[in-house]
Amino acid sequence: MVPAGMKDFDEIGARIDAILVASNGALAAAAAAHADELLSLGEAILEAWVAARGEAPTEIKVEGFRLLALHRQGAHGEPSFNACRETCRELVYHHNLVRLDAAHVEVARRLRLGAMVARHLMLFVGGKLEVAGLGEFCCSAKPLRLQEARAQTTETV
Repeated sequence: MVPAGMKDFDEIGARIDAILVASNGALAAAAAAHADELLSLGEAILEAWVAARGEAPTEIKVEGFRLLALHRQGAHGEPSFNACRETCRELVYHHNLVRLDAAHVEVARRLRLGAMVARHLMLFVGGKLEVAGLGEFCCSAKPLRLQEARAQTTETV
């Protein structure tokens, strides 16, 4: 489910931008709400991927987070999608940092880092939606494995 009023990645990107440029005071004043929103934006991003594959986005949680369940669902049958697994986990990490201590002196910085992680997720998924197989080379060593396999084949001949 896309957050209230969120229709596409342009709107999601605009919300991320708003968090990135907000003043430290504005971020600190509503830190928990911003952390929850970033997590919700991550879910909306993954919902778009799952829906594009013709599936209904899951409502279950993995390790207490729907974002992680959506990632698992989105990666099923699409190994290249695993490239964003750590990005999802990092978004959860930043959410937890803020929620555990919303009054921390670094809360604005933590929120901005979380927003950058959400943007990374949005760009990855957006790219996957536009170009099939984009994640094949992101965060993996497929080109190296192919070269290694070719080298072994020529050595055995």
